[in-house]
Amino acid sequence: MGKKWLLKSEPDVWSLDQQIKCGTKGSMWDGVRNYQAANNLKKMKKGDLCFFYHSNIGKEIVGIVSIIKEAHPDPTDKTKKFVAVQVRFEKKLEHPVSLESIKKTRELKDLPLIKQSRLSVMPVGTKHWKNILNMSKIVK
Repeated sequence: MGKKWLLKSEPDVWSLDQQIKCGTKGSMWDGVRNYQAANNLKKMKKGDLCFFYHSNIGKEIVGIVSIIKEAHPDPTDKTKKFVAVQVRFEKKLEHPVSLESIKKTRELKDLPLIKQSRLSVMPVGTKHWKNILNMSKIVK
């Protein structure tokens, strides 16, 4: 089983619904200009799963996408220093998991989403992944 990740996007820039419309060909995850986030993109492997997080508006994990093409030069980067990956929609969470509820969950206190809140691409440990999936099925 591959690694797990979290990708952040502002829903008014790129939303899960827009991702869904891309179908099986998926879409390029580009525009990442933070070196730590870019290094995380470089570590992604085909088949890895990523939570899709709506940042700024909503502040919640809303779905899951998979990596269908590993890191390659980001065509939006004129400096040629940064990379992009190709992602495909996999599923919408039954119930979005809010940042507020994540912060209130003791088992998730060391999740990078809380500790490094400005990072747009981050790893998610297996225990954290399972906790968040379980939270998405809980009706509040």
